[in-house]
Amino acid sequence: MSSIGIGIVGTGSIVNNYIKCISELENAHLVALFTKSSDRVEAVKKQFGVAAFSNMDEFLSQDIQLVCICNESGRHGEAIEAAALAGKHVLSEKPLEVTTQKIDQAIEICKKQGVQLGCVLQNRCSADYRLLEKAVNEGRLGKILMGNAHINWYRSHEYYAGSDWRGTLEYDGGAAFMNQGIHTIDLLTNLLGDAKSVYGKVKTSVHPIEGEDVGSAIVEFENGAIGNITAGTALVPGYPERLEIYGEKGSVLMEAGKIVQWNVPGTDSPTIVQSGDASGAADPTAIGHQNHKEVLANMLQVILAGGEPMVNGTEARKAVAVINAIYDSSRKGELVHL
Repeated sequence: MSSIGIGIVGTGSIVNNYIKCISELENAHLVALFTKSSDRVEAVKKQFGVAAFSNMDEFLSQDIQLVCICNESGRHGEAIEAAALAGKHVLSEKPLEVTTQKIDQAIEICKKQGVQLGCVLQNRCSADYRLLEKAVNEGRLGKILMGNAHINWYRSHEYYAGSDWRGTLEYDGGAAFMNQGIHTIDLLTNLLGDAKSVYGKVKTSVHPIEGEDVGSAIVEFENGAIGNITAGTALVPGYPERLEIYGEKGSVLMEAGKIVQWNVPGTDSPTIVQSGDASGAADPTAIGHQNHKEVLANMLQVILAGGEPMVNGTEARKAVAVINAIYDSSRKGELVHL
């Protein structure tokens, strides 16, 4: 089997997950890393044991077929464009970018250059969520009436103070909704479809950041369902994320990626084998790498054999569109139509 050369943009903590994944996949090998800081090149080489560059052109000139984007969210777009123009396939961390306009630009440049574009929204890979998705798609819950996403997490002051981009509008795109909430919001929009309108309110209550550390929104979906979304990083001590789906025939509730209530008529509660990935309710490093590994394996298969990435640009855009609308609604103090 061919082995795909991978380059990683960024050297933050999430990179360790990618390196674990690559080491466990037979059809991939790590070639190089990119850091924006020329002062960190030697330290990065020593830490990860591979070539490192602070010049993007030099980095992209290596024998790389796939670039994994793991830098600041608001810099994803420029890294995607550089990789695409160099003829490299792209797999980006969430969010694909912090605005739908930037996402549209990324989709267009990758399409024009004929390279694949995927986004890591790895919570779609959990065994529990796939059972819920199957139940919804097969109509076993009946018409979906309501779907709720609650990401009531906590992040310490040190979490933000130790970074020059977290919680900023330019590079984080906001805070609790865009950074922490996007995974569960993605699961919600994947099940309920396109949003029709949003009324949201966000506030910065505790942390000295530009983005929000608490917020709430009501969403109406095109299929007639309504949804409630809450998110925060100031909510002590931080509770596992929760996804609730209510249909006319039954309901399913999930916490921390696990089904905790299964009320589907005519179907026994499933026995689930967990992947071992945990919630990042209070600690962002608590999230495992197994779901990332499945996303990366899918992307490698797409490069080798064709097809569409598990989450392509169009799919990755949906949750960002809802989050952008929440922010827009909060600024205007009015209902926003998507």
